[in-house]
Amino acid sequence: MFNASSENPLLAGTNTANDPQPCILVIFGGGGDLTRRKLLPAVYNQALEGELPANFAVLGLALEEMNDDDYREFARKGIEKHSRQPLDQAYWPDFEKRLHYLQGSFDDPDIYAQLKQRLDEIDKTFGIPGNRIFYLAIPPGLIETCVSNINHAGLVMPVDETSPFTRIIVEKPIGKDLESARDVNATLSKNFDEQQIYRIDHYLGKETVQNILAMRFGNAIFEPLWNSRYIDHVQITVAESEGVGTRAGYYDGAGALRDMIQNHILQLLTLIAMEPPWSMDADVMRDHRQNVLNCLSPISRKDFNSHVVRAQYGPGFQHGEDVPGYRRETGVSQHSTTETYVAIKLFIDNWRWSSVPFYIRTGKRMPKRASEIAIQFKSVPPILFNANQEKPLEPNVLALSIQPNEGLSLRIGTKLPGNKLRIYPVKMDFLYGSTFGEQSPEAYERLLLDVMAGDATLFMRRDSVESSWVWIDNILDIWANSSSRWIPEYNAGTWGPLEADRLIETDNRKWRLL
Repeated sequence: MFNASSENPLLAGTNTANDPQPCILVIFGGGGDLTRRKLLPAVYNQALEGELPANFAVLGLALEEMNDDDYREFARKGIEKHSRQPLDQAYWPDFEKRLHYLQGSFDDPDIYAQLKQRLDEIDKTFGIPGNRIFYLAIPPGLIETCVSNINHAGLVMPVDETSPFTRIIVEKPIGKDLESARDVNATLSKNFDEQQIYRIDHYLGKETVQNILAMRFGNAIFEPLWNSRYIDHVQITVAESEGVGTRAGYYDGAGALRDMIQNHILQLLTLIAMEPPWSMDADVMRDHRQNVLNCLSPISRKDFNSHVVRAQYGPGFQHGEDVPGYRRETGVSQHSTTETYVAIKLFIDNWRWSSVPFYIRTGKRMPKRASEIAIQFKSVPPILFNANQEKPLEPNVLALSIQPNEGLSLRIGTKLPGNKLRIYPVKMDFLYGSTFGEQSPEAYERLLLDVMAGDATLFMRRDSVESSWVWIDNILDIWANSSSRWIPEYNAGTWGPLEADRLIETDNRKWRLL
């Protein structure tokens, strides 16, 4: 097992983060599921740990009929059930007084005048200098209505050193294709400066995802090997054990390609494949990630069937019970061809990654919930310890576990004890929980703090969103123009269809077991 150094970690590098600034977090959709499960627990955990500025408050805006006291009880129940840390009875009275609520419809212009008045009142109560963060925890169809009304109500301040800051957080999905993504971005840019817009992808807030940069650029042993000369291939897996659940209304019109690959997995890919940045400045980092998207090789129609697999989960047996197939889920059409599983072989057309395949896959109703990035290095030459080609040595693999247990492992070959010379693969493991003795902060905790500090490093820029859609639209167009209306099925509780196994086994490789 890897051991953490006992030296002061602050001596190992430079802390580039700014401090969170006093502000009011305004949550549109403040009575919704995302707010209850993620946003309010995230704010509570950071407040409990002393990470938030003293001058801070939350205002939820939603249709649900509540007053401030009702909202505080709503928050308390969500925190008791979903918080990383248990609710502290002694601290709660101080925290809850910072929670406020305004009931109203997002398309009612009058509610924005009331919102402005409430924000001014909260500013005076808590000594907040007019700084605002608007979090749009709402369906995509309401974005234009909300941002236009926020602007028309005079709630958007100019970007300069003398004005209070205004920032807006937009949840995925940003559109359903390139055209609609451009429409959403045009609406945002009409009302906000690009510096004020934070397009959130919670995967980029996970500890292991952030650790990709530290691992690559904070250690001398990895970066010299991080290229096509030494790396055989890369696998990125995001597996979900649950089915579509209550999201059928959204998911059946989206599918796994739009829901998971367009944002989460492509963003993971950019962190793994980007060139070393010369600075941790947000735009420098995002420029380097954008360069990877620019180099994604489009998948041609000729190569499509050997590079892309889609499938849908059928009935099966999972976690000790029978579960229905996708087309038998509540809210899903019996004739749906929406994919719940996608596997893709892709290439990055630059010098570093020339001819290195990246295999990405995601699916619902898999045997377990797990997300992993695995870098498999090339095998040693077929001499000495690897001379027996009937039993070749297992190659070295560096695996980064994103969930559920955040950490990394390195597989190496070592000699078995005894007189015979036998090589056995062993893993050197590092887990955040066991090494540091505490839970990592949730992704939303880190990302909300970054917005308060004005650090956009882990957020998607407009060009990244649109570039990823250009690549995704190519796949969607080929599917749409395909003469086949049949989609393969895989049994719920399995790792996907046979076609996905063939995609990688054709190259004499295989999917990793998670």
